[in-house]
Amino acid sequence: MNDQPSTRSVKIGTDERTGWSSDRPRRDGAPPRPPDVSVRCRVLSPTHEVRYSPGSLLVIVAPAPAERDRFTDRMIENVGAVLSLGKVRVLLTGRVADEEMQARAQEVLDAAIAKRLEDNETVVVTTDGLSPEERERYVRLAAGFKRPRHLILVDAIAEGAGDDERAALNELRRRLDAGELGAEGFHTAMRLGGGALTELKRILFQHPPREE
Repeated sequence: MNDQPSTRSVKIGTDERTGWSSDRPRRDGAPPRPPDVSVRCRVLSPTHEVRYSPGSLLVIVAPAPAERDRFTDRMIENVGAVLSLGKVRVLLTGRVADEEMQARAQEVLDAAIAKRLEDNETVVVTTDGLSPEERERYVRLAAGFKRPRHLILVDAIAEGAGDDERAALNELRRRLDAGELGAEGFHTAMRLGGGALTELKRILFQHPPREE
């Protein structure tokens, strides 16, 4: 008689071998890795009208704040959908100490974005700069609610911009044109510069009309 306990093997299919799971803590005690939000990014060509789904997140990025604000004011009809750190700072001025302003403004902005996304309302965020870290926090908020994420680069450099800012803009241009912003979680990206800025007439957050 064989006294050895019987063993049973379990075959794991190739598609089940997920490797590293972002949901479980690492063995070295480090915190879990953040969820992967990467998607396939479609690079849109400038046109007279852009249509996004209602409830989407649109991030408007520009190296020139004045040009960014002019573009946003002209394109976005629903003023309540437009959120930014600058707007929140104005609201908090006189209520929050200067040394607490940045952290508190970001907290209020994140909460406002999350509330609109939870209610399936469109969100348009204008960023302070060109850093991917700033874009990432907004993308992750939208991904958590499974909302489409889009980016528009208003490609107009401000006069007197430094070398670092120009280098950051060139890198963002390159990654956008190559479709690499899908790694950041954006489903579409579009670069508008020169005449394309005036060619675009409308940004709509509506489903396309049904064909009769």
